[in-house]
Amino acid sequence: MTRDQDARYADAAAQWGAALQRIARATEADPERRRDLLQDMHVTLWKSFAAFDGRCSVRTWVYRVAQNVAASHAVREQRDRTRLVALDTIEDIPDATDASDTVEAEATLKRLYALVHSLRSPDREVITLYLEGLSAEAVGEVTGLSPGAIATRISRLKSLLARMFHEAAP
Repeated sequence: MTRDQDARYADAAAQWGAALQRIARATEADPERRRDLLQDMHVTLWKSFAAFDGRCSVRTWVYRVAQNVAASHAVREQRDRTRLVALDTIEDIPDATDASDTVEAEATLKRLYALVHSLRSPDREVITLYLEGLSAEAVGEVTGLSPGAIATRISRLKSLLARMFHEAAP
């Protein structure tokens, strides 16, 4: 492996490491499996830079790799899972940019992640990337869907999540 690959990975991990944590959190509720998923994302990302040819931005590459690893993980977990994880076992991965300083904000965030976990895998991927701040075009690049389809799906998912959030209010 080359120094260039190591440097690209180090830069990408520094810049988008928190985003990888959030994608892992949106994909996996169990803390131990989430740590494994995050580690798989980092290893796969590092390996992938050997094949990076610059046809897309590094950001798009990082998100595409993370989403592919997360999707494979979700399919494997769905196939292998024999039990459900209780919502009270969901815990946070520490994140320096985490803005949830209060107990109420933390509870709200946990409720949102639980609702995102309940979505079908393709919808979960789209809304997670949207929540990461990617545009419809960027989400389309990562998922392979058209920007129009992404915009429609985001609008539908925002409405669905808002309705589910209010219906499940304590």
